[in-house]
Amino acid sequence: MELFFLCGMVLFIFLSLISLFVLHNHRTARGYKLPPGKMGLPVIGESYDFLSTGWKGHPEKFIFSRLAKYEPSQIFKTSILGEKMAVMCGAACNKFLFSNENKLVEAWWPSSINKIFPPSTQTNSKEEAKKMRRLIPTFFKHEALQRYIPIMDKIAIRHMEDEWEGKDKVEVYPLAKRYTFWLACRIFVSMEDPVHVAKFADPFNDIASGIISIPIDLPGTPFNRGIKASNVVRRELRAIINQRKLDLADNKASPTQDILSHMLFNNIPDEDGRFMNELDIANKILALLIAGHDTASAACTFIVKFLAELPHIYEGVYKEQMEIAKSKAPGEHLTWDDIQKMKYSWNVACEVMRLAPPLQGAFREALSDFMYAGFQIPKGWKLYWNANSTHRNPKCFPEPEKFDPTRFEGSGPAPYTFVPFGGGPRMCPGKEYARLEILVFMHNIVKRFKWEKLIPDEGIVVNPLPTPAKGLPVRLHPHLQSPAA
Repeated sequence: MELFFLCGMVLFIFLSLISLFVLHNHRTARGYKLPPGKMGLPVIGESYDFLSTGWKGHPEKFIFSRLAKYEPSQIFKTSILGEKMAVMCGAACNKFLFSNENKLVEAWWPSSINKIFPPSTQTNSKEEAKKMRRLIPTFFKHEALQRYIPIMDKIAIRHMEDEWEGKDKVEVYPLAKRYTFWLACRIFVSMEDPVHVAKFADPFNDIASGIISIPIDLPGTPFNRGIKASNVVRRELRAIINQRKLDLADNKASPTQDILSHMLFNNIPDEDGRFMNELDIANKILALLIAGHDTASAACTFIVKFLAELPHIYEGVYKEQMEIAKSKAPGEHLTWDDIQKMKYSWNVACEVMRLAPPLQGAFREALSDFMYAGFQIPKGWKLYWNANSTHRNPKCFPEPEKFDPTRFEGSGPAPYTFVPFGGGPRMCPGKEYARLEILVFMHNIVKRFKWEKLIPDEGIVVNPLPTPAKGLPVRLHPHLQSPAA
């Protein structure tokens, strides 16, 4: 009897939640012609469908299945990550969102971001993000990027010597992450010891997964692991910050040696007279370390994957890189001029990022009610754009499943169709930095090895970045002669 009563109460609560959800949607929609679509289950919405298509390696299915259902509309409504959301697809939608930044829309992140990157008591996450975007271009000016190239080449050489050379088999993805993370640590905080870097890197996988996850803070959930990992990294960063302050005061560190020193030495007040405190700086460095290695490591991994699958593409890259390698004196590092010669290699990298975009998409928030394509988007609704909606669209890229680097010759793809770095005012400010670290990686691996995949049909998991399910194990075939680095 008690069991029957308990089941009845659970059913009553469940039905009540559904009723409230339907009523809420009705009230939300009253007076609006909302885009077509469904909001899914109460609270959860369609989050599981959204995330699970990525876990199965086909994140575009969430988008394309709904576009097919609601065509010709290029916009549909849903509820993901606990928010009412309009998903906007195609080049025209990309142009609209990118062109209306800070007019009709502004950047938005899931609520999980505030726990993984807790803002200081002085400000909030949106204000911090705006400050960060104003700060970043300073670090990626042309003259700074030129200085980074020899550093990247030096680290790539050490990475290849330590992790690749003399090995019969390797797993590419974890090694690519070590390379890009080592670079980020060196350039952002002058951390160069590989043992220290490796220890520091361990929590970052959990942070990335926790950012785009269902925000359920229970032991064992991705969200919970992300919070714990961010706390570990933040403690380490605050210790580094405190030591750097002492070193700057004693002239043991240079104000220009890296991004951390720049932040500390040039910690001028903002328009409200507030200085960055240690938590602010730690959060900014943490965000830079994630952004500075995660997406690039995914791109490097998939470059290796596609070069293994397409020998004729590999040969084109190899020819270009060997011409550069043969022009270098023993011990001479890559330069800005060398990078500019890697045109075919970068076209290949772009085609890889078209088919396997490291950044699947991004979120916005409506600043006011607005109309788009005959539909009204209410103020406060979230919006989502997705790279695959153009990257794999035959109207944007004929034969979209075909690997064709010539798409990027001449003037390249039509505007707003190729968006691995976003677009408009919120174009990724680290785009050129990413180009450098990717091309330096390509140069150093191609001039040393050919390789073959050990799992021909290895699956792909997207969570939130695309990664090979087994880490992309390959068998290495060293070239008989390799020019001196």
